[in-house]
Amino acid sequence: MKVILLSGGSGKRLWPLSNNSRSKQFLRLLAAPDGSKESMIQRVVRQLEAAGVAADGIVVATGAGQHDAVSNQLGPDVNIVTEPTRRRTFPAIALACASLAAEGTPLSEPVIVMPCDTYASDAYFAAIGSMHRAVEEGVADIVLMGVRPTFPTTKYGYIVPRTMPWRNNAAAVERFIEKPDVDQARELLYEGALWNGGVFAFRLGYMMDLLARYIPDTSFANVRARYSELPEISFDYEVVERCSSLAVVPYYGEWRDLGTWNTLTDELTEPAAGNVILDSCTDTCVINELEIPMVCIGAKDMVIAASPDGIIVSERKQSEKIKHLVKELDKRPMYEERRWGIYKVIESVEFPDGFCALTKQLTLNPGCALSYQRHSSRDEVWTFINGEGEIVLDGERKPVKRGDVITIPKGCLHTLRANTSLTFIEVQQGTNLIEEDIERFDYEW
Repeated sequence: MKVILLSGGSGKRLWPLSNNSRSKQFLRLLAAPDGSKESMIQRVVRQLEAAGVAADGIVVATGAGQHDAVSNQLGPDVNIVTEPTRRRTFPAIALACASLAAEGTPLSEPVIVMPCDTYASDAYFAAIGSMHRAVEEGVADIVLMGVRPTFPTTKYGYIVPRTMPWRNNAAAVERFIEKPDVDQARELLYEGALWNGGVFAFRLGYMMDLLARYIPDTSFANVRARYSELPEISFDYEVVERCSSLAVVPYYGEWRDLGTWNTLTDELTEPAAGNVILDSCTDTCVINELEIPMVCIGAKDMVIAASPDGIIVSERKQSEKIKHLVKELDKRPMYEERRWGIYKVIESVEFPDGFCALTKQLTLNPGCALSYQRHSSRDEVWTFINGEGEIVLDGERKPVKRGDVITIPKGCLHTLRANTSLTFIEVQQGTNLIEEDIERFDYEW
């Protein structure tokens, strides 16, 4: 069985910790079994591996902007398929399936598609195993996961299974209802309807046949080149609701979408994280990613979070409004995870004459390196404050360590590799300080 993890999202619902490059699934806030903190995507992969569900391989389908965060959190060996342009779940799943076929995966192989940010118990992964078996035994062309509802909500779609017969813990699907009103949701609960868990199972060949209707040559390179020709539509609408052979496997257990501050804070084991002092606070969660201290006194039922991107102070129940309030903020991410480590913007200033300065703190993980690059619009000064590494300037290599200061004029080819964890301060100076001012070249260390 192959597992395709869908990693998308615009990063606004958990602002300011999340942004366009660090969506909610990458926030290391959940308690891991070893006492450390893990992200939602790390938790799901750990649970998949522990359950033995993904022994045959995981593919992460994501956008180019999240590639480095996925690699940084799951390791350099993770199989990542990036969309050429951001579209919806049908084209993303189709591209990932084309990648599996290109790697030699048999067309008869069951494929599971699931979100990477679901918070569920281990029984959830046992249900995924049941979905795999149902596909293998030919119960239906597509097998869905149905989550037992705990209350009548309008947030989710509903699946109504036929009462009989059940086969391999799977039932045929009678009909779908997409986000009903409250009264209809109550009636659906009495009917035995299940929430649509957003998990799909099918044979690889089934999806490749569908893909061939749009792009006859289904080789991965061709599908990626013609990606914009695929309809920009969800997998539910394009495939599931048009399929005449559907079954559902029920899941009875813990299942939550930690997509808002209100739901996420319920799962955090500590009321505060970072440089925080709490006094006489109740039902309040405070997360501080800034170096400056935060003091919170007498707060009740609040969520407070600070990062280089901004600060939120909200009642927990009101925090769902944040996505709409910040959607117009057109600001570069101030914190990003990259394949080589992390960076955060410390300060950005523009002077009256148009001259700009941008200060970053970057940390490279041991053994990782920046690309060999040059800039046309800015000079840079690097001040190394911790660790050891090697720098290359126009082909000349030399060691660097704490206390070294390196000036990199515009047009100078440069790269950096960390021998240990390597932290430095970068000051950019020029008139057009944008991330796109990078020209990359090959370099062999």
